[in-house]
Amino acid sequence: MRILPVLCALLLLMLPGVTGLPPVRASAQDCERRGGFCSRRSCPPGIGRVGLCSEQEFCCRMRWYP
Repeated sequence: MRILPVLCALLLLMLPGVTGLPPVRASAQDCERRGGFCSRRSCPPGIGRVGLCSEQEFCCRMRWYP
């Protein structure tokens, strides 16, 4: 009976990957609020991608930003 909660937890962890939901999209304002900026192409070197502004724009932010 102790294994039942563990199996339920594993099932819940696997469900989001199975559903095929698209990544969370945010607006440019949300990106700026997170300390980032929108870029049409890939993010510049040394800058990490932290989300999406739209289907064609990435939200980029410095990697060391808290």
